[in-house]
Amino acid sequence: MASSSQTPSEPRAEPGAEPGAEPATARAPGTAGRTTVDAAEVARFEALADEWWDPEGRFRPLHRFNPERVRFIRDRACTRFGRDARTENPLAGLRLLDIGTGGGLVAEPMARLGAAVTGIDPAERNIGTARTHAQRIGLDIDYRAMTAEALAAEGATYDIVLAMEVVEHVADTEAFFAAVASLTAPGGMVVAATLNRTLKAYALAIVGAEYVMRWLPVGTHDWNRFLTPGELSDLMASHGLKARDTAGLIYNPLSGRWRLGTDVSVNYLIYAERS
Repeated sequence: MASSSQTPSEPRAEPGAEPGAEPATARAPGTAGRTTVDAAEVARFEALADEWWDPEGRFRPLHRFNPERVRFIRDRACTRFGRDARTENPLAGLRLLDIGTGGGLVAEPMARLGAAVTGIDPAERNIGTARTHAQRIGLDIDYRAMTAEALAAEGATYDIVLAMEVVEHVADTEAFFAAVASLTAPGGMVVAATLNRTLKAYALAIVGAEYVMRWLPVGTHDWNRFLTPGELSDLMASHGLKARDTAGLIYNPLSGRWRLGTDVSVNYLIYAERS
C-alpha cells in the first residue's frame, strides 16, 4: 500500500462496462479465485478493534456522520420496498448485509430499524468487538469473520447490501463488486459510501483528518485508491447494479456537524438497484 502522504498522481480514466458483460448473478470474468482483502488494511483496523465504540476516539468521524448515513439508507430502502420511514421498524422482514462491518456502527442501527442483519469483516477482532457490543445491548445480529467473496460463494443473497467506507480499502474493486452484485437479491439495493479522488479530499480526509486533527491514524487512507462517483457508478453498472442516487456527506467545521447534500467532492454515498 502506498503511503498516504504521497503527492496525488494524475486521476485515472473512468472505467466503462465491458461489452457483453456477464449478468450480475455471475462472477465477472477473471475474478474467480481473486481476493478483495488487503492484509495490511485488515491488520490496521484490527489493531484499532477496541476503539470502535469510543465516540471521541479514532473513529470519531464515523460516529459523527453515522446518523446521516443511516438516514440515507433507511429512506432509500423505504422507497425501494414501499415502507413507511415513520414507523418503528420500517425495515422489518428485510435481509441486510453490512460488508466491512467493523465494530458494527451501521449494523446496529439497521437492526434497530427492524432488518435481519448480517455483518461481515475479515478482521476477527473487529467481529469480536461487534458481537460483544450487540449482545450487551440485546441486539440479535449475525456477525461473521469472513470476506464478501466467501459469502457469495455460499450462494447467500440479501435485499440490502451495504459497503460503507470499505471500497477504498479493498485490494481488488472489480472482484469486490462482482461479489456485491452476487450477494444482492433480484430487486434488491446497494449503498456504497467512500471518498472522492479530488485534491479537496486529499487535503481534508488525509492531511486534515490524519495529520492535523489526528482523527485517524496516519496512513489510514491512500488517495490513489479513492474512486470518483463516475468511476464507482460505472463499476457498479458493469456488474448489473444501476446507480440511482448520489449524495455528499458534508462537514461544517463551525458547528462540528455533518449533513447530506449535493457536494460530493470529499465524502459521498451512492444508492444502486439490481433489477
